[in-house]
Amino acid sequence: MSKKLLLAALLCTATATAWAHGPTRQKVTETMTIAASPEAVWKRVGDYSALHGWHPVVESSETTAGNEPGSVRTLHLKGGGTIVEELTKYSAEGRSLSYKMKDPGPLPVTNYSSTLSVSAGTGGTSTVEWRGAFYRGDPNGDPAPDKNDEAAIAAITGVYKTGLENLKKVVEGQ
Repeated sequence: MSKKLLLAALLCTATATAWAHGPTRQKVTETMTIAASPEAVWKRVGDYSALHGWHPVVESSETTAGNEPGSVRTLHLKGGGTIVEELTKYSAEGRSLSYKMKDPGPLPVTNYSSTLSVSAGTGGTSTVEWRGAFYRGDPNGDPAPDKNDEAAIAAITGVYKTGLENLKKVVEGQ
């Protein structure tokens, strides 16, 4: 086999493998420093059923089993729409909760999982970290602009930033 033919065969194989791979898992992490103790912040975010108490786009929420892993949370969004999530891990001692989306509603993501945690910062502050991993809303090779990687990253980044900014205001009493 000639070198040119071998090179062409290798390039075709590599290209086909890359196309067959599909979308890449995306990740977003946002953090916020809050001028309050970790206990005070966890009191606000540690109740899995109370996201509506601090996230400004959530009108109401309810769970099937509170803070128990397996609990299903339904978020009712202001302006309409719902998101359904399932609690996968909960640690009051570690001030951390993890969940996955069962139905992302209007968010352009699939296979989304997330962790929200609170840790001690410096000088009596707290650090809240919200991180998630997900795939874009359309797994096909040429997704629509509203369901591609950029749209998914922008949507989740917006959810996290908006929530954490409002959490800071709520906890600090601004």
